[in-house]
Amino acid sequence: MTTTQPKTTYTALITGASAGIGYELATLFAQHGHNLVLVARSEEKLQDMALQFAIKYKVYTKVIAADLSQSDAPAKVFAQLKTDGTAVDVLVNNAGFGYYGAFRETDLQRELDMIQLNIVALTELCKLFLEQLRKGHHGKILNVSSTAAFPPGPLMAVYYASKAYVQSFTEALATELQDEGVTVTALCPGPTETKFKEAANLEGSGLFASQFIADAKAVAEEGYEGMMAGEVVVIPGIQNKLTVLATRLMPRSITRQLVKKVQGKRNT
Repeated sequence: MTTTQPKTTYTALITGASAGIGYELATLFAQHGHNLVLVARSEEKLQDMALQFAIKYKVYTKVIAADLSQSDAPAKVFAQLKTDGTAVDVLVNNAGFGYYGAFRETDLQRELDMIQLNIVALTELCKLFLEQLRKGHHGKILNVSSTAAFPPGPLMAVYYASKAYVQSFTEALATELQDEGVTVTALCPGPTETKFKEAANLEGSGLFASQFIADAKAVAEEGYEGMMAGEVVVIPGIQNKLTVLATRLMPRSITRQLVKKVQGKRNT
């Protein structure tokens, strides 16, 4: 006689959930019957998502409007959930943004905000929620990294460096926790059809003009499946896998020049 194993239902916190890969990940969790905590700046968009998920998938969704580029935001999110008695089983650090331009000419405050969001908030949320994840012995963390994590990134120097941090931190944390029942996964998409391009002022750059642009839904599906399987590194798409392999094999002196050449091609 075959016994069916009961399905595990998670509560997943997803940052940057209102658009792009974050939205698609939230939809996947809802489709699979998991409850959600959605965090982003746009409360109206999140409330619309929560209503749609409740009607269509019969899942509970909590909405927290927060700007994680503000230094006190991660602690406030954690404190609100603790006050409400909401325990998180899955943490998805998706929120982040890029910024194109020569470092000498770019706006310092925007780059400091990028570091706060891409690095500091991600690190703080991992630290704050890790105790909950460890106690459950079934927790998961998904940090959205990038293929930009692997080479140096002239003309997007701070963004590439921020993703290099995310990649290294995620792989190290995964190894620390490998015997504790908590998995940690880095999702490393390449150019993807989201609002990232416009926000980073990358419209017309060679980075998006010369490469295959992935679909956000397909990227989210690979990330979700890889996270559920406990994979440490998920690189969606064969072209992205080949790109990462090439950056690892080529001398960095060549890699950084190639990145600069690609990034520097601007359509007029």
